[in-house]
Amino acid sequence: MEANFNQPQRQSAIGVLVIFLEMIFVLAKNIWPIIVITLLKAEDKSVWIGLLIALGIIVYFGVYSFLKYRNFTFYIDADNDEFVINDGIINKTKTAIQLHKIQQVNIKQNFIQRLIGVYAMDVDTAGSDQKEGNIKAISHDLALALKSKLLENEGKIVVDETELVIQESSETIVPFLKINLLSLLKIGFTSNYVKSIGLILTFFFTIYENLHQAGAEDLVDTDRIKGLVDGYSLLYTMLVFVLMMFTVIFVINIVRTLIKFFDYTVTKQKGSLMLTYGLISTQSTILKPEKVQIVKVSENYFQRKLNVLEIKIRQAISDEKKDSKSLIEIPGCNTAERDEILKLLFHELPQKGVMMLPNFRRLIFSVFLIIILPLTAYFTLGEFVSSEVLEYQTGAWIYALLMATLLFFGFRNYRLFVADKHIIKQSGAWDVDQEIIQIDKIQAITTSQLFWHKSLNIGSLTMHTAGGNITFHLGQFDKINEYVNRWLYEIETSNSNWM
Repeated sequence: MEANFNQPQRQSAIGVLVIFLEMIFVLAKNIWPIIVITLLKAEDKSVWIGLLIALGIIVYFGVYSFLKYRNFTFYIDADNDEFVINDGIINKTKTAIQLHKIQQVNIKQNFIQRLIGVYAMDVDTAGSDQKEGNIKAISHDLALALKSKLLENEGKIVVDETELVIQESSETIVPFLKINLLSLLKIGFTSNYVKSIGLILTFFFTIYENLHQAGAEDLVDTDRIKGLVDGYSLLYTMLVFVLMMFTVIFVINIVRTLIKFFDYTVTKQKGSLMLTYGLISTQSTILKPEKVQIVKVSENYFQRKLNVLEIKIRQAISDEKKDSKSLIEIPGCNTAERDEILKLLFHELPQKGVMMLPNFRRLIFSVFLIIILPLTAYFTLGEFVSSEVLEYQTGAWIYALLMATLLFFGFRNYRLFVADKHIIKQSGAWDVDQEIIQIDKIQAITTSQLFWHKSLNIGSLTMHTAGGNITFHLGQFDKINEYVNRWLYEIETSNSNWM
């Protein structure tokens, strides 16, 4: 029986449990250190009080989840061509999304939803930095039917992401890219070092802060730790710390990559890409080439030797900073698979074209800002404030050498390539990124030049797209203006549909 989406309807009844468990999970994730310390240090009376508080929270979450479920309805307003969602317990909200503005509809499952046997659906447009519509608990068949209704105004294809079967066609889909486990291991081993270091430091600082606030200093024997460090040389201790840090980083990267991108499959269907992936939380996304704004291809030295790279695709967004998590990532493909994906997205393989180089003053300014100023402040502080600071001169010079190496390679890789239909910006010291845009998808262009750069004929260029901005600093300014005039003419005379 076909579902009637013209009448308001609720989520699956089991959605009450989904809402309840998600609230419990969020609360436990935020206060688990306090819970652990309380259980270790609290007396029997305090434990009973804590259990009563926990019971009260559970009852409150249960009532809230039921009311949240009862007040959440969704339907399609056929007269106004809108998808309408009603939500709220005390403050009621009504969200109306015009069907022709829907950019993407994703059917997903997180760990809780997979255990219960329901799916979530996100409705996304380019007009907000958040998902405009989110249904937390819906059956798989109903989700596919609703997805078909929401996207049928553009004749889009609805895909069953678990069985990979086109609903409107009996043709069997054959994935043209399936990332195997070895490729994911290579990506996990060779990427995201900085992000992993940040996660490790955040984790340890969070634990320390929670322990400190809970008054658990006596649980940690600081004298024993200090004695352990003093028993070895400083160099040996630093070496052990670095090895442990890199080991933890590699493990975190590999585990995170496998969980997020497990069984990554890219399927081509009538000019679109269908991406499915995930171990604990599964996700299915249909990607249409005309929606693509910026494509970034990234690889480093190790990945180049292992013949793996990462592709990140950005569609139209409202705020690049807030919507960084909405990037569509394709990890672990090789150069041949990269070319096939780029051909499908751009209808041809983008060529680098004419190369524009930055002025050498870009490197000089970076060296002054990142190396000379910090070292000057360091030695000035040691000379006039505390001579003890100068005991760490070796670390300062190591920092200067490392930064100088990164700045040099970053400057050497910094390029802008201009072809007839595409622009490619290359940047990066270790991870070399190539950001590709189509000229006819540029929304606006900004050029800037400082007054002391006029005699040097150098300036900067910023290309604004619906997926973010691409900036090239300190290039030959008369050449930049020449290209800008040509691009503006092409944009004005183009009738391409990029939305």
